[in-house]
Amino acid sequence: MVDDHRGNAVRDRIENDEVALGVLDNTYSPTLVEFYGELGVDFVWLDFEHGGPSPWDATAMEDLLRAAEGTGTEVLARVPTTEPALVRKALDAGVRNLFLSRVGGVEEVERTARAARFEYDGEPGDRGLANPRARRWGQADDYVATEDEEVLFGVTIENREAVEAVDDIVAVPELDFVFAGPLDLSVSLGHPGELDHPEVREGIERIRSTAVESDVALGGLGFGTDDVNEKAANGYQLLHVGSTTGAVKAAVDGWLGGFEGREA
Repeated sequence: MVDDHRGNAVRDRIENDEVALGVLDNTYSPTLVEFYGELGVDFVWLDFEHGGPSPWDATAMEDLLRAAEGTGTEVLARVPTTEPALVRKALDAGVRNLFLSRVGGVEEVERTARAARFEYDGEPGDRGLANPRARRWGQADDYVATEDEEVLFGVTIENREAVEAVDDIVAVPELDFVFAGPLDLSVSLGHPGELDHPEVREGIERIRSTAVESDVALGGLGFGTDDVNEKAANGYQLLHVGSTTGAVKAAVDGWLGGFEGREA
């Protein structure tokens, strides 16, 4: 047996009332995940809801996790369903920062939060105990003692039902954070893409204020440097600052735009 325990820097930042900043890698490239770690981001967000390999594909997931672990950054993984079996599968692969899409009521959140813990709110949890990669295939001798402490578990609030239930959702035991999702929320409220619509803004503010007043952290999207700084000042602790494709677009537009002989 080996002592293979390592801390979770994202969780540490949140518990120290700091802000964790990350990049969405929407190419799902282990090379880029590794490079982002070298650049010093706190986490690389891998969104398995809207793209990428199947979150059930442990081989693909493990390659992405190895790339992050090799440079000391964390993976923040979002999975597309609230199936407890998928929660357990992702955590066993080695994901330690996990959040779920499209949650609705409190019972759904409680069921999935329980699936993420060996011990849940002073009672037995519903996480499976075996010798997967997260346990270093049985070689980590402190796995059970430390795993619940290192896993950061959250849900996305991105539909009308979840916004209406947000006060109860943030009170769910062992829920570490909620992520405010304005894009899908705009669809749910009947204003797709209108992020400045009063209803959408009101919904996001309700999520923000409720989370800030609770014991859970708040995550969200950053739309440029000014927006990131404003959100950090208003209680957000887990922020996406950009994406791979967004960065590449900005760079290529700059390169092409700088060529005097190229027509617009």
